[in-house]
Amino acid sequence: MAMIGGGPGAFIGPVHRIAAELDREIELVAGVFSSDPARSRAAGETYGIDPARAYGDLAALLSSERERDDGADFVVIVTPNHDHLPSAKAALAAGFPVISDKPMTATLEEARALADAVSASGLPYALTYTYSGYPLVREARARIAAGALGAVRKVVVEYPQGWLAGPAEGKQAEWRVDPARAGAGGCIGDIGVHAFHLAEFVTGLKVSELLADLGAVVPGRLLDDDCSVLLRFENGARGVLLASQIEVGELNGLRIRIYGENGGLVWKQEEPNTLTLHGLDGRSEVIRAGTGLLGPDAARRTRTPGGHPEGYLEAFANLYRDFAEVLRGGEAPLLPGAGDGLRSMAFIDTAVRASAARAGWTPLTL
Repeated sequence: MAMIGGGPGAFIGPVHRIAAELDREIELVAGVFSSDPARSRAAGETYGIDPARAYGDLAALLSSERERDDGADFVVIVTPNHDHLPSAKAALAAGFPVISDKPMTATLEEARALADAVSASGLPYALTYTYSGYPLVREARARIAAGALGAVRKVVVEYPQGWLAGPAEGKQAEWRVDPARAGAGGCIGDIGVHAFHLAEFVTGLKVSELLADLGAVVPGRLLDDDCSVLLRFENGARGVLLASQIEVGELNGLRIRIYGENGGLVWKQEEPNTLTLHGLDGRSEVIRAGTGLLGPDAARRTRTPGGHPEGYLEAFANLYRDFAEVLRGGEAPLLPGAGDGLRSMAFIDTAVRASAARAGWTPLTL
C-alpha cells in the first residue's frame, strides 16, 4: 500500500500501518506522509521504506507508483477530513483502489461527489469504521439478524471521551476543532459518526429521522464537542446517540445496548472480548471471544484463544484483511464502503443543520 498522510506526530497513520501489516498480507511501500517534502522523507525513514518512495506530493506518487513493476496496489488516506475528497479522487482516477480513514469527506456535498467517483471508477473503496471489525460486534450483528432478540425496539449507543475538555492543544486536537480541516462537525464528525455507523451496522436497520442537540461547550470553540441525538429507525425502533469529548475522565468508552421484543444485548469497546445477551426469563448469557460459541464470521476474525484479549489494532486489521480479500477478487460484505460513508456524512450534515435550526425531528436524507 501507499499512504497519504501519517507523517511526524500523527496518531492514526502508524495505527493503519500496524493494522495493515498484522496478518502479513499487506506491506507499506510508499507514501506522501506530509505536504512538506522534508517531513515526508523523514516519515519514510521512520516507516523504513525505500527513501525514493517517500514522495513530496501526491501527483508524483501516483505517476511513479503506476509505472513501477512493483508499484503500490492501493492507496490509504489518513489525512484530516478536508483532504479526503481530492486525494481519493486523484487516486481513483489514476487507477488505484482506496481505503480511507473515516469520515468519508468533510461535507455531504463532497461525499456525494466521491460516491459518484467511486461508482464511475469501478474500483474498490472502503472506510475504516474500526469498530465494525471487532469479532463480537460481528457476532452481535449475526445474532440480531438471526432473530435472537426478535424485533429491535430500542438502541442506545454512547461514545464518551474527555480529551478535549480543555484547550485543544497539539496536532491531533487542533485540526479536529478547525472547521476548515474537520468540516461542519466536530465531535459529531469525529466520534459521533462511529456511534452512528455502529448502530446501523449491528442492528441492520437504517436511521430514518433524528432530533439533534449539538453544543460547543468549551468557550471559543467553533465546532461541537458535546452531542445528544434522538434516533428513529426504519422499523419504528427508537434510539439515543450520545457523543462527547468533554466528559472528564472518559477515555474511549464506546458502548452499545440493543433491546428487542425477546431480549437485550450489550457490547463495550473498552471490554471488547465480551458480549452479553439478556433474556426475557431473567437469565443472561456471556459470550467471550476465542470460544466455540461464535458464528463463522466472528470466528474467522479471531486470532487468539479465549482469555487472550484482542482489541483495537486487531479490529482495524480485520478491515484490512477484508480489503485484501476484495483486491484479490473475493467478497467482504461487512466491509464499510461508499454507501456507508455517504449515509454517515448525511447523518453529520443533518444533525448539524437540525441542531443549529432547532428543527426538531428531521428526516435523514442522502
